[in-house]
Amino acid sequence: MTAPSVRPVSEREARRVAEAAREQGWQKPSFAKELFLGRFRLDLIHPYPTPEPEDVRRGEEFLARLRAFCETGIDPARIEREARIPDETVAGLRELGAFGMKIDVRYGGLGLTQVYYNKALMLVGSVSPVVGALLSAHQSIGVPQPLKLFGTQEQKDAFLPRCARHDISAFLLTEPDVGSDPARLATTAVPDGDDYVLDGVKLWTTNGVVADLLVVMARVPKSEGHKGGITAFVVETATEGVTVEHRNAFMGLRGIENGVTRFHGVRVPAAHRIGPEGAGLKIALTTLNTGRLSIPAMCVGAGKWCLKIAREWSAAREQWGKSIARHEAVGAKISFIAATTFALEAIVDLSGQMADEDRNDIRIEAALAKLYGSEMGWLMTDELIQIRGGRGYETAASLAARGERAVPAEQMLRDMRINRIFEGSTEIMHLLIAREAVDAHLSVAGDLIDPEKTLGDKARAGARAGGFYARWLPKLVAGPGQLPTSYAEFHPAGHTDLSGHLRYVERASRRLARSTFYAMSRWQGRLETKQGFLGRVVDIGAELFAMSAACVRAEQLRTQGAHGREAYGLADAFCRQARIRADELFARLWTNTDALDRSVVNAVTAGACTWLEEGILDPSGDGPWIADATPGPAKYDNVHRPVP
Repeated sequence: MTAPSVRPVSEREARRVAEAAREQGWQKPSFAKELFLGRFRLDLIHPYPTPEPEDVRRGEEFLARLRAFCETGIDPARIEREARIPDETVAGLRELGAFGMKIDVRYGGLGLTQVYYNKALMLVGSVSPVVGALLSAHQSIGVPQPLKLFGTQEQKDAFLPRCARHDISAFLLTEPDVGSDPARLATTAVPDGDDYVLDGVKLWTTNGVVADLLVVMARVPKSEGHKGGITAFVVETATEGVTVEHRNAFMGLRGIENGVTRFHGVRVPAAHRIGPEGAGLKIALTTLNTGRLSIPAMCVGAGKWCLKIAREWSAAREQWGKSIARHEAVGAKISFIAATTFALEAIVDLSGQMADEDRNDIRIEAALAKLYGSEMGWLMTDELIQIRGGRGYETAASLAARGERAVPAEQMLRDMRINRIFEGSTEIMHLLIAREAVDAHLSVAGDLIDPEKTLGDKARAGARAGGFYARWLPKLVAGPGQLPTSYAEFHPAGHTDLSGHLRYVERASRRLARSTFYAMSRWQGRLETKQGFLGRVVDIGAELFAMSAACVRAEQLRTQGAHGREAYGLADAFCRQARIRADELFARLWTNTDALDRSVVNAVTAGACTWLEEGILDPSGDGPWIADATPGPAKYDNVHRPVP
């Protein structure tokens, strides 16, 4: 049953809305964008950028205080057991200033850099991913970040001090029948004098159950004097007509304050609108350019924890006369965890520092970090479960009850799983990154494949495309990756040779660009439907980005005299593992079961394979697949619980 309030939207309109929300231009260079175009611009990330000394001092001082609080003020077992963050923990975080990490000092915040904000989330997330989610949802996508980027001075003065000191914020976009297709957004904001009147229902509102302030996306109807479109508002949760109807419960993150929020006749002053009407999605996407880094930051923390547990456990556990780490099958898993953690930290630190310096456009880098971090974080946690065996599947409480160390590996696995869905699922991230990766092609040749363009438009596009490809294609034939002496600085005396890996990245970058061009020539306008192909293109790009980050990070550590030899070894191991994955993906670009899979799906969805489902019973309960989200008065008691 589909919620009757959802407006029907054609595929063309959905694409138009998504395209309009994109940041159209490229005013600054982008390492990842160039990588997808076959241009390996190592100069954009090497030497590995470093933060300013004052930023380091302030950041390290806060991390020391935060670490002390995490050791005594956060009880992850209690949060898991009670499915709630204790009020005293929230109070302690407020006292530390943790809710204002990204807010400028002029508004009472700490004004930390993105690098140190990431490090703080990594630390907190290693203790309790639930607390990490509370802080990141508040600052990465909640009220502070959109106001920092798009708010008026009056809005900043009114709301940022509250967010820095006390108030908790949340971001509300998703609806019961609206996920990654915002063109179908049903919540409305109707102009009425100096106010807007909000009506609608929002789902999966992280922090929404305890939030004081909300960023709400709603559709303003087009009318005289109003451009209309999806628009962002700051809404006080205490406003009449705002009801938290349900607190959701999940497989993991059991203390997360995530709910269903209903708006019925909620009056919001026009002064609380963020940006102009119709700019809501652009605001959301721009906010996520750096906001997405919070997830991979916490995935780094998970990787470090997995490595620690795997190392300590393998030292204690013996099989057939030797440590389990000495058995190749287990040792390979530990090597994967160590090498991948090193590379993922390199990606997050690199992306964070580039965000701080604001010299590069990092929309693709941040998206790749989120995609790669969530996927690899899940794999690392899954491998830890396998290394721990039955103890990995057993709860920490059960382990403790029978006298063993309470290692919450199964909880970490449950908590990590959502990262492949949060803030853009893996499938959506593939499409988002792929769109940016082919932007240069669409800019010069898009009109050629657009059915709505006239013959004149197509002729002009053909001329532009001819000039672009005449200059671009010859550069994909040869490059530094074919010269044995290229990137020689990455083969210092006494260290593992990383120069060969960078030569591989350069060659693979050109190969990836050639493959993308061939796909556009072959499928033209149908390329956007080839999601399997596009996903592999993006995954190859992610591996190449990770290899690049790992190598430049290793060289930075070597020049600083900080574990350089070990870093080179980890980078080498990671790159060798990544090259195998990338080569497999290259092969699957053209040799795959995509067409066969589509035929199977058609048969399944047409009901031709229901016989295969015989012999089981479905324990699912009754009810519609999608809850009714018809606007109107609240149907349930308000479970909003502001934290004192």
